[in-house]
Amino acid sequence: MMPAKQAEELILNLVEPLGAEDVELRSTRDRILATAVTSHLDFPHWDNSAMDGYAVRFEDVKSASAETPAVLEIVEEIPAGYQPQKSVLSGQAARILTGSVMPQGADTIVIQEETKREGGQVLILKSPAEPQAFVRHRGAFYQAGSLLLPAGLALKAPEIAVLAAAQCNQVCVYRRPRVAILSTGSELVTPDRPLQPGQIVDSNQYALAALVEQMGGEAVPLGIVADQPEALKDAIAHAVSISDVVLSSGGVSVGDYDYVDRILAELGAQIHIRAVAVRPGKPLTVATFPNVIYFGLPGNPVSALVTFWRFVQPALRKLSGLPHGWEPTFVQAKTRQDL
Repeated sequence: MMPAKQAEELILNLVEPLGAEDVELRSTRDRILATAVTSHLDFPHWDNSAMDGYAVRFEDVKSASAETPAVLEIVEEIPAGYQPQKSVLSGQAARILTGSVMPQGADTIVIQEETKREGGQVLILKSPAEPQAFVRHRGAFYQAGSLLLPAGLALKAPEIAVLAAAQCNQVCVYRRPRVAILSTGSELVTPDRPLQPGQIVDSNQYALAALVEQMGGEAVPLGIVADQPEALKDAIAHAVSISDVVLSSGGVSVGDYDYVDRILAELGAQIHIRAVAVRPGKPLTVATFPNVIYFGLPGNPVSALVTFWRFVQPALRKLSGLPHGWEPTFVQAKTRQDL
């Protein structure tokens, strides 16, 4: 029986991150970056206004006040997406909206609330605090060549927004682990079947698939296999042929109908672990085929989930390109009776 810590270290040494693939940006939610992303352009791409107001020359408005407003001629209106056609000269201003390109000659924005428009002129009622007020300069957020996102990062909505703004339509991410899931046992039935004496509903198939998907893997449920050696051998061989990871539950203890270890040996697997010093979860089998790792989990649902979190989860994280350390969660509680 192998100590739990030794088993964890051995399992992590048996796997490496899967290969990378390029996917479209809109399909990258929860995927893991395989390579760092750097910007190929400056952002913002040009000097632009951070507020609605007027683009002016600071020298023209530095002494403006409500009592002695600066009166400027409006030479142009610049909505978002519009390229300015005129330069702002002394005594002039351009009406500008948030995000619009700064016109030549202007160096400061006076916000709309501090102005009053009268026909073709604008009255500046308050001097800006400083030159360049409310101007976002080209490259202020990041410049071409800047690191945007490091490798190994799980992509969520904020990261996807950054990639979109940087025009990264194709993103290099780690391939999702493909995980085949088998439940073994002639006593098992699916939840939609009425229970007969001696039968048990197969909950492991559903719980394990949910955990795999929760961790970013691709779950491939393969159903229930009866305790018949040939059927089980065929099912395991098929699972190995279509996946990166195989999870089976049941059939790994020492009962008369526990065939998994024997079948793995017949199929040419190298068996690394046959039991671990964990309770619940002692009967755990870990084996490898070329490019595939096999976890034979206990059939008891609690034991299956414990062994998944303790031993399978770190391996899936490493295969996915994520940090794979495992730390227990401690919860403080008060007992209702003496133990």
